[in-house]
Amino acid sequence: MFVRPSQALRSVAAAFAALLAVSGCSAASMSPLGLKAVSSPDQSLGDAISPDASLLKALKKQVVIGSTVDPVNGAQNPYGLTIAPSTTGDFAAGDLVVCNFNGKSNVQGTGQSVIALHPTPSSTPKHVSKLKSLRGCDALALDGGDFVWASSMVANDNPVIDASGKLIDDIKGKPFSQPWGQVYAQSTSGSPAFYETNAHTGTVVRINLASGFTYDTIATGFPVNHGKPGTALAPSGLAYDATIDTLYFADGDNNTVVAFKNVSSIPAGGIKAIDNGMKFGGPNADDARIVYSGDPLNGPISTALLPNGNLVVGNTLDADGKNLLIELSTTSGTVLDVRNVDKGSAGAIFGIVATGTNSSNAKIYFNDDNDNNVQVLER
Repeated sequence: MFVRPSQALRSVAAAFAALLAVSGCSAASMSPLGLKAVSSPDQSLGDAISPDASLLKALKKQVVIGSTVDPVNGAQNPYGLTIAPSTTGDFAAGDLVVCNFNGKSNVQGTGQSVIALHPTPSSTPKHVSKLKSLRGCDALALDGGDFVWASSMVANDNPVIDASGKLIDDIKGKPFSQPWGQVYAQSTSGSPAFYETNAHTGTVVRINLASGFTYDTIATGFPVNHGKPGTALAPSGLAYDATIDTLYFADGDNNTVVAFKNVSSIPAGGIKAIDNGMKFGGPNADDARIVYSGDPLNGPISTALLPNGNLVVGNTLDADGKNLLIELSTTSGTVLDVRNVDKGSAGAIFGIVATGTNSSNAKIYFNDDNDNNVQVLER
C-alpha cells in the first residue's frame, strides 16, 4: 500500500539515497570500524567464532556502562537500545542510543525520551529528545545518517527524529497499530528498509525507503496478548542479518523466535502465521520458520544478532531472582547458553545489542530496568 510521507521525510529519504549513491557504499557499511550491530557477522579479523560454540558463555565480565535516566525530564525504564553508526548531531559513532518507556513518575508507558551514552564505563547520559510522539517508546533504530526511527506503543506512532532530536515526521495510522519493534535493514544487494512489528495486530511491516515510501504488511496473524503498557507480549526484538537477508524476532506470547529468510523480497501478504504462530501459510510460507520454541524462553521480548550469526534473547517472565539471556544457534535451533544477568525482580531485561567482529572483541550490551542502566558483557 502506497502512503504519502511528508515533504520533510521525503527529503530525508532522498538525501540518504543520494549519500549512498555518491559514496558507492551500502548503509550497512556505514557503521564505524569494528562495529557490526544488527548487521552482518564478520569473522575476518581475530579468532572466528563457531556458530556451534557459545559466545555468551565466553563473555565472563559484566560491567555497568551508565545510567539511562533522562537528565532533562527524568524518564526511566529503558526499553529500546541501538547503536549510532556515525558521528552526527548529538551522536558519536558507537554511542548507545536508548529510549525510556516510563516517565519520571515511573508510570508504565509515560516516557517521552531518547538519550545517548558513550559505550564506556561510568558514562553520563546525554539528553537527545523529548516528544509526545515518543510516549511509551519501546524500540528504536538508526539509519546511516543517525536519524532515529522509533516505535512508540502508547503514542501509537513511529516518529522520525533527526540526530539533534528534532521531529521530522510522525508515521501513524494503518498499517501501524501499537508499534512494538523496529530494526534498520540494508541487504547486500537490495534497497534499505525498516521493519516494524505491532502489539495490537501481530503484524510485521516493511517500510521501504527507496524511491519514496511504500508500507508493506508482509506478515499477519502472530499471537499477541493485548496487554496494557508494561505487560504486552507480541512480535518484538527485531534483528537483521544482511549476509543472508534474514529477519529475526521473538514473540513473547507463544515463546518463540522466528526467522524470515529472503525478507527483502517478501511481498505484502506473503506470510500468515497460523496455529497460534507455530505454523505458516501464504505464498511465502516457505520463507518463515521457527528457530526455537519453548523453555527456557519465557516471555522473550528482545534479541540481538551475534558476530557468529547466533542470537541472544532476553526473557521478561522469569521468576524473581532470574533475568535470563539465552543464546540460540540460528542454524541448529539449539540452546547454547543461559545466563542470569540480574538476581532482582523479574522482567528487567529489554533492549539488547551486540558489537564486535570476532571472539576477542565481541560485546553484548543490554538495558537493565531494575537499575535503570545499560550494562555490558565482555571478556
